[in-house]
Amino acid sequence: MAVFQRILLTGGGGFVGSYLAPMLARAYPDAQKALLVFGEERTALDGCWSRARGNLLDAGAIEEILAALRPDLVVHLAGQSSIGTALGAAEQTWRANFHGSFNLASALARHAPETTLLFASSASVYGASLLDGPATENTPPLPLDAYGRSKVAAEGALADVLGPKSRLLIARPVNHSGPRQSEKYFVLSSFAAQIAAIEAGRVAPLLRVGDLSKSRDFLDVRDVVSAYMALIGNAAEMPERVNCFNVASGEPHPIGSLLEALRRQSSVSFETVMEAYLLRPSTTDIPVISCDAAKLRKFAGWRPRYSMDEMLRSLLDYWRGVERSRQ
Repeated sequence: MAVFQRILLTGGGGFVGSYLAPMLARAYPDAQKALLVFGEERTALDGCWSRARGNLLDAGAIEEILAALRPDLVVHLAGQSSIGTALGAAEQTWRANFHGSFNLASALARHAPETTLLFASSASVYGASLLDGPATENTPPLPLDAYGRSKVAAEGALADVLGPKSRLLIARPVNHSGPRQSEKYFVLSSFAAQIAAIEAGRVAPLLRVGDLSKSRDFLDVRDVVSAYMALIGNAAEMPERVNCFNVASGEPHPIGSLLEALRRQSSVSFETVMEAYLLRPSTTDIPVISCDAAKLRKFAGWRPRYSMDEMLRSLLDYWRGVERSRQ
């Protein structure tokens, strides 16, 4: 396993970061570990992480932080995480996903030119290419919206701007879910939160949905972070300076079938109603999103451990706990 002495994590206070940060702490107990936070942002991380206060959009602040820390590992999770939000906030999305990444790469090139950086991109970068079937890492990116385009641009900026002796690991995960994911922007968490509220008798037995016919490759968030850890641990063995890996199961599921799986786990019956505000433009909503992760399996020996039913059960149980805390 690669050994790192100084680790910087961006986006550690977010959904995926809340799972990855403890794993990094366990894997590298003796490393100096800093979490980039903005303002008075609160996290549930334990005391093994220090807090570096700064905004990725503030180039001067990032310059100071990296000049002091000089990390040999950076895990870059920060950015706009919701595709739905990105559709209505293109400028904000570009600032978060591209400008923040550019500022980070620029400062690293000056103060940590030999760093290893793992960037959480997205399978959404493939866009229209997904109409031809499952994407491999050689599939041309043809993004259809500000989210995908800003992610592709960030990948390019990191590859070009980081120092020539750096290592860049680009992870392109498919949709992932699990406890603590926001119910406002993510479909499975929204379903589970609504079902838990119905079970608690807090709302009427009516579940609001978007288009259930689309098929998506979903992973449990715990499988995604285990993929990130496998890539980080094998970073020294990377064949190229820039390496890209899909993180996927390769098995798309109709969203409607996942809702039915949640229904089977529910203790109450409910009806569904399609809401126009939950529908995405047909020009950007690919019918089937599926990716091939054979490269990751071969290189790092990674495979998903959690089934769809296990992921959905943990998600529903989490929202049941939220409902109990409200009583």
